[in-house]
Amino acid sequence: MVKDRRILKLSIIYVVFAFSLLIGISMGSLKIGIVDVIKAIFFETDTLNHNIIYNVRLPRNLAAAFVGINLALSGVTLQGVMNNPLADPGIIGISSGAGLMAFVIMILFPDYTYLVPIGAFIGAVLTTFLIYTLAWKNGVSPVRLILSGVAVSAFLGAGINILMTFYPERVQGGLSFMIGGLSGKTWPDLILIWPYTLAAGLLSLLLSNQINLLQLGDEVATGLGLNVERIRTVFIILSALLAASAVSVAGLLGFVGLIVPHIARLIIGSDYRYLYPATIGLGGAVLVGCDTIARMMFDPIELPVGIIMAVLGAPFFLYLLREKK
Repeated sequence: MVKDRRILKLSIIYVVFAFSLLIGISMGSLKIGIVDVIKAIFFETDTLNHNIIYNVRLPRNLAAAFVGINLALSGVTLQGVMNNPLADPGIIGISSGAGLMAFVIMILFPDYTYLVPIGAFIGAVLTTFLIYTLAWKNGVSPVRLILSGVAVSAFLGAGINILMTFYPERVQGGLSFMIGGLSGKTWPDLILIWPYTLAAGLLSLLLSNQINLLQLGDEVATGLGLNVERIRTVFIILSALLAASAVSVAGLLGFVGLIVPHIARLIIGSDYRYLYPATIGLGGAVLVGCDTIARMMFDPIELPVGIIMAVLGAPFFLYLLREKK
């Protein structure tokens, strides 16, 4: 009975996800009805609606979905591995590490922008292990982890600011990268991120039982035959990969990995066999929905979606900090 309820809830989540995509594709300077959106995508391929949807709106909304999925999966994985409800790739500092490496490549080596995902991944992994090392003292406490993440994130943010100061002529679009935005995303951006989403998403689902064991504590998990340090390292690299791929497409977009996992837990519970699929659906739905709001709130002026996420995420973070203190 419990399993049936969870499957029903997952089905509803993915219906909401699909509906948010349709709404996002239909909204714009030219409003297109949902039925017309479906027709333009699958049937009427030689119309103006099809050209608008296929060349502009579909890749942007799909990119938003993949970025949301990756950040949400990264957040829920970090929270499980570190046993810390405040863990998030932005708050912990992983996104800053990925962002600094991406900025270095974009500004100092503009001819090698195709290396941005690899550079962002290396920066995210190194930053993750640095924060984990700084926070370790007979174990990792949530307070030390947060403080270490904030300190490292501030240091790396200073590096980004230095690059922007010394190379002002090369930082066109840098502000959007710092805030986090999806404006102008096209099919090449989608191609950049979807392989990471697919590979990391499948691996997360395959390893869901192992992260469930980690929730029991290191001693119990070891007693049940789990190599705790090895599997924790795998999950940290997985989180870094997810965060890095999202940063390379959307910039330093925060709070998705904090908000979505908690909403998913409220709906589906803490069993990662169901929490991972719920996080995937909600991550895509939330960011697509927020990006649609950012586009349409002050139409024709478009807000970066990072502003919407900050407005929602900052109060949510303070609430969690107060509740979990």
